[in-house]
Amino acid sequence: MAKNKMKTHKATSKVCKVRPGGTIKIGVSKANHNTGKQTSASKRNKRKGGTLSSSDYKRLKDVLGK
Repeated sequence: MAKNKMKTHKATSKVCKVRPGGTIKIGVSKANHNTGKQTSASKRNKRKGGTLSSSDYKRLKDVLGK
């Protein structure tokens, strides 16, 4: 009989992108709407995104199905 497997959390997998090296790219919060009150510099910096820290990766690797 097959071992039970944990399903991938689809909302998290749509937000995170796993790079070939194994690091995970994730977007910056508050970058999609209500941006009129933000400065141009902060909006520009949020376009770049960021990487998931190693401690967050340990917490989310089961959810991401890795």
